[in-house]
Amino acid sequence: MDQIYERVAGLDVHRDNVVACFRRLGPRGGVVFEKDRFASTTAGLRALEAWLAERQVQLVAMEATGVYWKPVYYALEARFTVWLCKAT
Repeated sequence: MDQIYERVAGLDVHRDNVVACFRRLGPRGGVVFEKDRFASTTAGLRALEAWLAERQVQLVAMEATGVYWKPVYYALEARFTVWLCKAT
């Protein structure tokens, strides 16, 4: 059985910042996107967590490149379902 998430976010993690893209179904069946950029500092990751929570995100996905994903993952794992993906 497939599981469909209506509110998801994808993260592009860099050394100095995290770009978040939020996606949800629109009122007429279309897709609505929002993007924002956050610092990779503790304060920035707290702001990212609040931004995701305000949008009632159900699933967060990010790519595991280098070591930059680790603080982001640890900051979000207690509150969200976080998928750590490997691009091949």
